[in-house]
Amino acid sequence: MADQKRVFLVDAYALIFRGYYAFIKNPRINSKGLDTSAIMGFMNSLLDVIKRERPDHLAVCFDQGGSADRVEMFEAYKANRDATPEAIKLAIPYIKEILKAMHIPIMVKEGFEADDVIGTLSKQAEKEGYQTFMVTPDKDFAQLVSENIFMYKPRFGGGYDIWGVPEVLAKFGITDPLQVIDYLGMIGDASDNIPGLPGVGEKTAKKFLAAYGTVENLLANTHELKGKMKEKVEGAKELGLLSKKLATIMLDVPVSFHAKDFELNQPNLEKVTEIFNELEFRNLLTNFLKTFDTETIKNTPKTAKNSTSAALEKSKYNKAASVVAGQFDLFAAPGAGNMTKAETASGFKSIENTNHFYQHINTAFARKLLLQKLMQQTSVCFDTETTGLKALEVELIGIAFSFEAGKGYYVSFPENQDETKTILEEFRPFFESDEIEKIGHNLKYDIKVLSNYAMPVKGKLFDTMIAHYLINPDMRHNMDILAETYLNYQPVSISELIGKKGKNQLSMRVVPIADQTEYAVEDADITYQLKEHFTKELENGNVIKLFEEVELPLVSVLTSMEIEGININTEFLNELSVALTDDINRLEKNIFEMAGEEFNIASPKQLGIVLFENMKLVDKPKKTKTGQYKTGEDILSYLAKDHKIIRDIQEYRQYKKLQSTYVDALPIEINPKTGRIHTQYMQAVAATGRLSSNNPNLQNIPIRTERGREVRKAFIPRNENYILLAADYSQIELRIIAALSEEETMIRAFKNGEDIHASTAAKVFNVPLDEVTREQRSNAKTVNFGIVYGVSAFGLSNQTDLSRSEAKELIDTYYETYPKLKAYMSAQVDFAREHGYVETVLNRRRYLKDINSRNAVVRGAAERNAVNAPIQGSAADIIKIAMINIHNRFEEENFKSKMLLQVHDELVFDVYKEELETIKPIIKFEMENAFKMNIPLDVEIGTGSNWLEAH
Repeated sequence: MADQKRVFLVDAYALIFRGYYAFIKNPRINSKGLDTSAIMGFMNSLLDVIKRERPDHLAVCFDQGGSADRVEMFEAYKANRDATPEAIKLAIPYIKEILKAMHIPIMVKEGFEADDVIGTLSKQAEKEGYQTFMVTPDKDFAQLVSENIFMYKPRFGGGYDIWGVPEVLAKFGITDPLQVIDYLGMIGDASDNIPGLPGVGEKTAKKFLAAYGTVENLLANTHELKGKMKEKVEGAKELGLLSKKLATIMLDVPVSFHAKDFELNQPNLEKVTEIFNELEFRNLLTNFLKTFDTETIKNTPKTAKNSTSAALEKSKYNKAASVVAGQFDLFAAPGAGNMTKAETASGFKSIENTNHFYQHINTAFARKLLLQKLMQQTSVCFDTETTGLKALEVELIGIAFSFEAGKGYYVSFPENQDETKTILEEFRPFFESDEIEKIGHNLKYDIKVLSNYAMPVKGKLFDTMIAHYLINPDMRHNMDILAETYLNYQPVSISELIGKKGKNQLSMRVVPIADQTEYAVEDADITYQLKEHFTKELENGNVIKLFEEVELPLVSVLTSMEIEGININTEFLNELSVALTDDINRLEKNIFEMAGEEFNIASPKQLGIVLFENMKLVDKPKKTKTGQYKTGEDILSYLAKDHKIIRDIQEYRQYKKLQSTYVDALPIEINPKTGRIHTQYMQAVAATGRLSSNNPNLQNIPIRTERGREVRKAFIPRNENYILLAADYSQIELRIIAALSEEETMIRAFKNGEDIHASTAAKVFNVPLDEVTREQRSNAKTVNFGIVYGVSAFGLSNQTDLSRSEAKELIDTYYETYPKLKAYMSAQVDFAREHGYVETVLNRRRYLKDINSRNAVVRGAAERNAVNAPIQGSAADIIKIAMINIHNRFEEENFKSKMLLQVHDELVFDVYKEELETIKPIIKFEMENAFKMNIPLDVEIGTGSNWLEAH
């Protein structure tokens, strides 16, 4: 029926969990420290359904109190479920509040699951002539599918699949959707702890259903089965019948479908806006308002599933002023652009409703006037517009300047690079001025762009990205988010000008100059305003000294390192790739022989079947929520001791990753202009204060395996007149924890220059220092490094040859030997509980929002961070100080030698051979004296014709 009404029933928790885990690697934390991932994920899915389908009727169904009937039938039902993440528990009240504001009914019944509520409502709606769509990724719902009831399954990566009767029959190999219940009863469900029939997997279940149709028929004809399968099924008849009951969705929940109550109506926009603003959902609010805009609704057909892409308007922001000879008002007051002050529906200020005056500077006379004004300032924000993202390869399109809120100027550059250099040269006095503070957001990028034109940036810096990183390290730091959060201002999105990422994205050069002006100057203006705001925040957070004396000077250091780059031996990498291919082929052959069959080792699904179904390496293998066997490193490492095939698989994975991530990828990263690799150091990513690197990531090159170490051989000096030097802090984290805890025994060992691991072994195993065995030292080393990360007896036993009880005894003895260390760790946790954060030696804060969580697992992770963050963070602080001091010494003494890389506790230098003996003591002195503690810092220095040789 063309006019048949449609009901959409949303499985709340399924979409909430799905949304939460979609952001698990990059959780959405707002400025108040609230993890909003689950709320955002759920709302994205809900709005997607509404936009795509424009349903007539909609309801969201929740669980409450679990299934009383199923628990009564089987006490262990869902007993193995992990505790609900704290972030999801906190999300539920917000989600329900949003749904109420949207006038969407929440269907829930104490003692019943959402599956049962949806099942009951689906059948009721069907009887009243409605088509019902069950919005859920859960395959269990397939049993409900009928001529007018469908599954609306969200796909990973976007979009939905609709399962009607034909799709269900094809998916499960059955003749009636009701047989899905029998299928689930046979295979069981690890996530719900439904036992199923032992030994029956997906393939076997389909065979049984084809032959017998139902669980009952199968159990009535077990005499036709053979061997162990017959024995297993006959011995589990009651279990099979119970499993089928547990898998059956109930259709008699005391809830009612009232069509009028389920109608999708216009939401309370004011209330939803208020909640979204509280949660800091800027983009989502825009999406929401657009979804319920009357014009959007009117123009969206039902079942549209449309995916429109916005075309570039020729000149959306045509209100920008343009300076021409004889007609300009270069230093007009803010507001001279005659912009209105109307409020937007979202409640944000924007370029279209805020008074501002942004001018395009396009004549020599205007540039001269602008430079005169710039040279009168003490603080100016500038922002470059370029042809791409690779700073050392792009061309300059324009530079925006702002030194007063609501006001700014845009200097554009021609495509001809000689002309660009000539125009840029006019501004050299500004960029080289030591008296003018330069403000920017991710200034390292802008400074590198200007370096392409031999234009240095001197004077004090203020980077708003770095400032916010110190203020709120767990939040995202992009300028748009900061503007919305701290200024209640929504900037123009770059995608509005040049489109989204991909081959259809335009170059900024083709954007009309008026639009370029408005976009670029807005960025500079907003960044200037953020600087004013963050200066106070830095003082309030007691991190202004860390910002001004460490993080800001480090911007210049990292910029110089990135511009310098490092030389790569591509011929060696090609040879190493061939050798790795041979290793991979050898391991593949061994694995296939041990498995007795060929399969795709890289496929977790195929690997799981081989290891746990065919080879039966463990009795009760763990499964994912989708029923697939878990084959992650944590699982394999536990089995590696006892099974050679596992060790070979681990080695196979290491070699494949090494080859794809480094050996074959490093040559691709070589800059065509310089012939060198220029990694990008990320200063505002790791919450601990550590640097990370990208394109390529040099922090994760393996060092513990022979093949991993070989990758370092590819990093070589610039030419035969240079040599690589590596300077590495020795056991810096142990020295820091000994100093902070004031543990005399450890302090004494370090001061006496003892082998700290042997010293620890002598204490905990109660043997003389000269009688410590290699195994005792190794175990003590594992505890020494593991203790900072909260190593457990289970974890220690996995990393050593110790049993779990021996590992526990070793940890207990360790704490008895070092009582002040344990007291310090407890004090750190107590401090975090009271203040909500911990600090490094330089007052860098790590905020721990979960430190008082009621969830023991979540709280435990926060407690480990309370101990670990000050140690890791202090080590990061110290090496940053060393880098700044070494960089300054090299600059002052005009050395040809350069600092190239920072990897964890190590610095790598390209040293001019004639300067080597002069530079070695400078590096050692600056690193060992970067920060004074009651324990000396120790630095080991090596040199060589490649990085491995120097390390």
